[in-house]
Amino acid sequence: MDQLSETAINAVADLARAANTEVSYLLRPAGSTGLPESIPILVDPKTGGAKSLKPLLEEYRQKPERKRGTAVVDTLESFIDLVDRHKTDHSVIFASIDWKKPALTAVIDYHDKENGGAADNGQHRIHYPFPLSEEWQAWVSGNKEKMNQRDFAEFIEDRIAELAAPDEGEATYWESLLGGRVAAPNDIMTLSRGLKVNAETRVSNNVTLATGEAQIAFSEEHRGETGDRINVPSMFIIRLPTFFRGEAVRIPVRLRYRIASGAVTWFYQLYNPEKFVTEEVERALSRAAGATDLPSFVGAPEMGGR
Repeated sequence: MDQLSETAINAVADLARAANTEVSYLLRPAGSTGLPESIPILVDPKTGGAKSLKPLLEEYRQKPERKRGTAVVDTLESFIDLVDRHKTDHSVIFASIDWKKPALTAVIDYHDKENGGAADNGQHRIHYPFPLSEEWQAWVSGNKEKMNQRDFAEFIEDRIAELAAPDEGEATYWESLLGGRVAAPNDIMTLSRGLKVNAETRVSNNVTLATGEAQIAFSEEHRGETGDRINVPSMFIIRLPTFFRGEAVRIPVRLRYRIASGAVTWFYQLYNPEKFVTEEVERALSRAAGATDLPSFVGAPEMGGR
């Protein structure tokens, strides 16, 4: 029994004697777990009735009986440092590889790994939600979303800094895997400007070229004249960090469109975006587990909480 509890019980005992009651102790039943060796109770000698002293003892508490709650950190370094500060022999780290909500969570008071795995509360945690970058979130939110011609042209124009020039080996690889031709940034810029100029005109012709690209021609309705033809690449490369202040990754993007009643609807498809997030989370999990010397798991703890 700690000093605080003993002092509190003595104070309650004095009050109990004044009220013609007494403090007694209930010994822990054999074979039970998670209980102290003895439990103080307030007994009425006349009726034999007993009451728990816990509410009264809590009034005297100056510190929590155990650590609980979740600390949320903003960087992997802070996660590692804080876990290292609080860890016990039974602490563990879990990783969520949900590519839209990736996170690491350390459960400090996890179940005992010795003596048959005695249960613990699992209520003291440290949580690191990976901060997805603004650039990544912008591309993910627009992934596979249909846009009219002007909106798509403006989207590309706003994200032009994230377009990347493919090197020869990269272009060969993706063209072999996905077909078509990988466009250079200037090709996408030309496409964006051409789409914006022709935003109010109708498609007069649409041809698929031998390279896998498409060629769209627009016409002015009031004159019926064919305007400049615009080449539409089948894919391009973007370069951006998945996480805030993280390393930039290169992601292939397929470019798609649909024509109906002379109007064009555009959309793009990121190629396996979950792969880039999952790989980064796995690297961070390995680093955190190594730095704290704790076991790690992919998934979530069985107790409630984050």
